[in-house]
Amino acid sequence: MTTLEILQRAKGASAALSTLTTEKKNAALLAMAQALVADTAAILAANEADMEAAKDSISQVMLDRLALTESRIAAMAEGIRQVAALPDPVGHTLQETRRADGLCIRRVSVPIGVVAIIYESRPNVTADAAALAVKSGNVCVLRGGKEAYRSAAAIVTALRRGLTAAGLDPNLVNLIEDTTRQSANELMRADKYVDLLIPRGGAGLIRACVENATVPCIQTGTGICHVYVDKAADLDMAVNILDNAKMSRPSVCNACEVCLVHRDIAADFLPRLKARLCNPAREHIAELRLDETAAAVIDGKAAGEQDFDTEFLDYILAVKVVADVEEAISHIAAHSTHHSEAIVTADPAAADRFTAAVDSAAVYVNASTRFTDGGEFGLGCEMGISTQKLHARGPMGLAELTTYKYVITGEGHTR
Repeated sequence: MTTLEILQRAKGASAALSTLTTEKKNAALLAMAQALVADTAAILAANEADMEAAKDSISQVMLDRLALTESRIAAMAEGIRQVAALPDPVGHTLQETRRADGLCIRRVSVPIGVVAIIYESRPNVTADAAALAVKSGNVCVLRGGKEAYRSAAAIVTALRRGLTAAGLDPNLVNLIEDTTRQSANELMRADKYVDLLIPRGGAGLIRACVENATVPCIQTGTGICHVYVDKAADLDMAVNILDNAKMSRPSVCNACEVCLVHRDIAADFLPRLKARLCNPAREHIAELRLDETAAAVIDGKAAGEQDFDTEFLDYILAVKVVADVEEAISHIAAHSTHHSEAIVTADPAAADRFTAAVDSAAVYVNASTRFTDGGEFGLGCEMGISTQKLHARGPMGLAELTTYKYVITGEGHTR
C-alpha cells in the first residue's frame, strides 16, 4: 500500500476515534496487549530476521537497541496496560470563564488528530506510540527504520488484530511500508492528512524534519546529556550516578555523554571514575575522552574538537574539568541539546543555582539522567522526549498528545 493510501485511511479513521468513550478505548488497549503477547513467537521470528540482516551494518550497542526478547515483549504489553489504567486526557474542562452577561466559555481538551511518528531502530516505540495514540484519541501513522521493519510490522499486525477484536477500525494504527527517504519526505509534507509529526531518532533525522517539514513538528530525542560533579559532591555517589547514566544503556537519548568535574576534586574523583568505568573485569569498558586538565590526572584519549558536541550512543564519555558551577552551566549552555542534565552536590546553593540556570527539559540533583522516561515519570510510556519549549517539553505522554478547543454556551447571546 502506498504512503498516500495509508494516510487517507488514517484520516478517515480519525473522526470515529476522537469521540470514543474511555471504556471503549481501554478495552481496545487491553485487547492490543493481549494480541501482542499472543504473537510473541511471530514477533521474535521477525526480530531475529532483522537482527541477522543488521548485524554487519550497525554497532553492537545499536543491535541491543533493536533486539527483542520474550521479556521485552511482555514489558511492551505491560506498558500498554499501564496506559489503559491512566486517566483519559480527552474531554476535560481546562479552564472556564462565565462573563457578566452569562456567556460561558470553556477550554476543553481534545485529540490532535493524525499523529505521524518517524523513528529508527527501536521496535518498542511501535507499541508505545500506538498505545498513547489510541488512549488520547489520535490515529497514529508509524514510519520505522528499515533495520527494524520486520519487527515493527509483526508488532503492528498484532496491535491491529487487537483493535479488530475490540470492534474498532484497525486503521487507527498504521505502519508505512516504504522505508526509503521518500516516505519520510511524504510525511513531512502531508499537510492534508498529518496534524502532528514527531521525529524520534538521531540528529540527522531531527534536522531533516525541522528543515523540510511543512506539517507541525515536535523535536525529540537527541541527547547530549551532562553530569556535573561539584566540589561538594559525595564522590562515591557521583561514581554510581555516572556508572548508571553512561553504562546502563548507552544507546538511549537519556544516557550521559559528558562529565564535567570541579577542579578542586578532580585529582580525587577522576581516578575513581576511571577505576569503575574502565575496569577490565566489566563486560563493557568505557572510553574516556579527556580535556587537557583531566588528561593530566588520568590516562585516556585526548578529547577532539567535536567530542563535547557529540551524542555518542556508545560506551564513550567526554570528560572536562571546570572551575566551578558557573563554568559548568556555561559549558552546558554552549553544548547541550537541552535534554537532561544533572548536578551531584551536597551544597543546596549550588544545586539551586544549577537547576535555575540550566535550560533543559529535565534537570536533576543527585540522580542519574536515565530517569528521563515516560514510564519513570508516571506517564505509562512516552511518544518521545521533547527538547523544545512550545506545546510539549520532556517526556511526551497522554496530555501532550492533546490540544484544546473553546466551547461557548449562551442563551441567545449576540454581540
